[in-house]
Amino acid sequence: MTVAFVFPGQGAQAIGMGRDLAQAYPAARAVFDEVDEALGEKLSDLIWEGDQDTLTLTQNAQPALMATSLAAMRALEAEGVSMDKAAFVAGHSLGEYSALAAAGAISVADTARLLRTRGRAMQQAVPVGVGAMAALLGLDFAAATQVAAEAAGDEVCQAANDNDPGQVVISGHKAAVERACEIAKTKGAKRAVLLPVSAPFHCTLMDPAAQVMAQALAEVTINDPSVPLVANVRAQAVTSASEIRELLVQQVTGSVRWRESVAWMGAQGVSEMWEIGAGKALSGMIRRIDRSIASRNIGSSADVAALLEAQG
Repeated sequence: MTVAFVFPGQGAQAIGMGRDLAQAYPAARAVFDEVDEALGEKLSDLIWEGDQDTLTLTQNAQPALMATSLAAMRALEAEGVSMDKAAFVAGHSLGEYSALAAAGAISVADTARLLRTRGRAMQQAVPVGVGAMAALLGLDFAAATQVAAEAAGDEVCQAANDNDPGQVVISGHKAAVERACEIAKTKGAKRAVLLPVSAPFHCTLMDPAAQVMAQALAEVTINDPSVPLVANVRAQAVTSASEIRELLVQQVTGSVRWRESVAWMGAQGVSEMWEIGAGKALSGMIRRIDRSIASRNIGSSADVAALLEAQG
C-alpha cells in the first residue's frame, strides 16, 4: 500500500474542529498553543468556541485549518505513524502550506504567520462585492475554461480550481462570473452555483496578494520537504525549497490543479490517500477522480483510533 497525505483547503472550517485531538494528545495541543503564540492572539478560542462567521473570514480560516491539520498529524506521530509513511504530500490551496509544515519544510509558527498574511492580502486585493467565484458542476476543465473565456469580455473570468472531472470553480469579476454561470447552463452544466466566498481567489485579480506573498515568503526559511510535495500549480512532485518558494507565489493567482494532482499520484502507484484535518471534501473529490484510490479521513481522535485498529 502506497499512501499520500493530503490536506484540506478553505471551506472545511467548523467550530470545534481539532478540540478533541488537543484534549487527547499533548502534542496536538502544543500546535494550537504555538499558532496562538505566533499570531499573538487566542485563535484556538475562536476555533473551539467562537462564531462560525468570524472563523470563516479568510485571515482566520487559513491558519485555523492549518493548525487543525497539524494537530491531527501530531496525533498520528504520537501513535507511531510518522511522515515517512507517506510517499507524497499535497494540499488544496491553503492546504499546500499545511502539507509543507507537516513535511518539515516550514515551521508551524512561520506557516501560521504566512497564512495570516496570505488571508489578509487575498481579502484586500479586491474590494468586497467586486469579485466572485462559482462552481460549475457537470463540465470538465476544458469546457469550463472555454466558458470562462467567453464570459470574460474586458473583465477577468478564469478557471480557478480543477477539483474533479465534474466540478470546476471559476473566479473573477462578479459580473463576468455571473455571465459564465448563464453560459455554462447552455453548454450542458448541471448546475452553476455562486460560492459564499469573500474574494475571487486563484485568478489574476489576486496579483496584489501575490506580490505581498513574494515578499513574505522571501523572508521565511524554507527547507526541502522530507516528503515530495505535489504542487497545486505543477500537478507533479517538487522537492526543492527554492522551487517551492516560487510555486507558492504562483499559486495565489494560478489554478489549483487538484484533479491532475490526484491522477498523477495514482499513476505513481498511490493506492490510498489520507485527508488529514477538518472535513471530508477532498475524499469526495478523490473518489470522483479515481475510484481505485481509497481515502480515509483523520480529523479526530476517533479517526486516529480507527486507523490504528485498521492497521492492526
